[in-house]
Amino acid sequence: MEQETINRIRKFTADRDWDQFHSPANLAKSISIEANELLECFQWDEEHYDINEVKEELADVLVYCRNMIDKLELDEDEIVNAKMDQNEKKYPVNKSKGRADKYNKL
Repeated sequence: MEQETINRIRKFTADRDWDQFHSPANLAKSISIEANELLECFQWDEEHYDINEVKEELADVLVYCRNMIDKLELDEDEIVNAKMDQNEKKYPVNKSKGRADKYNKL
């Protein structure tokens, strides 16, 4: 996420004094709720969906994720790369390419 966008999210929250409501638990709940609203876009038809609704719900998920990163004082690149390191070990290309199996089933 670009720094300008991150700053805009932070300003939006600060201007409304909403940080007081952004406990890690509340943010985790909000991420889950918004992710389910994203899933709802595909509830009855996986091929014919409203891309604008998808973008709105996906943006809500990303904003809450950004707020949680800030609340926990985490580095986005650091945590994503640490997880990618784990994933690359669990899902080696020679075993997982073209397969959707969980790592313990490869």
